[in-house]
Amino acid sequence: MSEKLESQTCTPCRGGVPPLERAEAEALLQEAPGWTLADDGGRLERSFTFRNFAQALAFANGVGQLAEAQGHHPEISFGWGHATVSWRTKKIKGVHRNDFIMAAKTTALEEAMQDA
Repeated sequence: MSEKLESQTCTPCRGGVPPLERAEAEALLQEAPGWTLADDGGRLERSFTFRNFAQALAFANGVGQLAEAQGHHPEISFGWGHATVSWRTKKIKGVHRNDFIMAAKTTALEEAMQDA
């Protein structure tokens, strides 16, 4: 059995590799519940809801800390009670396994915050 995505570490992507094929991305999407492929499979996106602005801000900051630790950075928008996170590998202009790893880590962060 393979290691769960949220337990994996991003590998540096220096470009020069093709983005995942749609079928590969859809297979990995099964390991990232709640996420969708957007822009014709070119990025992953998910919206989250929170009880207030402070929770949404804490989540955005937590995602930022994860991103810095992994060296892979998303687009994040947030406001009172909501946040949307989009992952894509800019160097290859599409999705890479790293995006799915970070999506799983993002979900785990949100679940931990909701349980707290």
